[in-house]
Amino acid sequence: MPYSRPFNFRFWISLPIALMALLLIVDVPHLDFALAHLFYDPQGGFIGRHSQFLEDVLHDRAKQAVILLGVLAIAGFLVSLLPTRVRRIRRPLGYLVLALGLSTAIVSPLKTVTAVQCPWSLSEFGGVEPYSPLLGHHPFVEKAGRCWPGGHASAGFSLLALFFALRDRRPRLARAALIGALLLGSVFSLGRMMQGAHFLSHNVWTLLFDWMISVVCYRLVLYRPVPVMDRQASALADPAV
Repeated sequence: MPYSRPFNFRFWISLPIALMALLLIVDVPHLDFALAHLFYDPQGGFIGRHSQFLEDVLHDRAKQAVILLGVLAIAGFLVSLLPTRVRRIRRPLGYLVLALGLSTAIVSPLKTVTAVQCPWSLSEFGGVEPYSPLLGHHPFVEKAGRCWPGGHASAGFSLLALFFALRDRRPRLARAALIGALLLGSVFSLGRMMQGAHFLSHNVWTLLFDWMISVVCYRLVLYRPVPVMDRQASALADPAV
């Protein structure tokens, strides 16, 4: 397995942590509600609530495609355990299975613990439930919310793992995977916001969680820094390095 290209783990872990702290400090609900009102019609509800394209294609079919990718990664990893050519990429496949699995597995437990309501359930948007902040008092309701973080957004942003699986072998393809994952997660997020299923902040939290999982798993499973001796020898051979 080749050595990894340099990666600033300190920065790329500290940045999402700082953004998480910022989300807890700033007035996120004000922005969330303002954006949600752009997709809400008091007469007909959220503009995408009954959209067949958003529900059947962008939600169900797209999510199934991501699940299929995960199944293929698992199958590939199992095949890599056999004496075949695929064993050469066993670690990237194992990383992909781990990162994809964790990114999607954390969603349901967090939804259960936080009990955050969806926009469509809130009284301000035609529902009956009061708004409760992420960290704050949650009044008793008959049906607890399950809308934080964004599950569908996680299906898209979990593919950030493809970037790290490819960055040391196929850097150009890795950059394309990074852009694709960010775009797909953003489209999934926008679609659910138009349906009233999530606020913007729900999806931003999802992006930060999935990025952190991908980075940490990359450091533990795939990252192979150039040994210090090799770096020193390279610097001596080329003083300009």
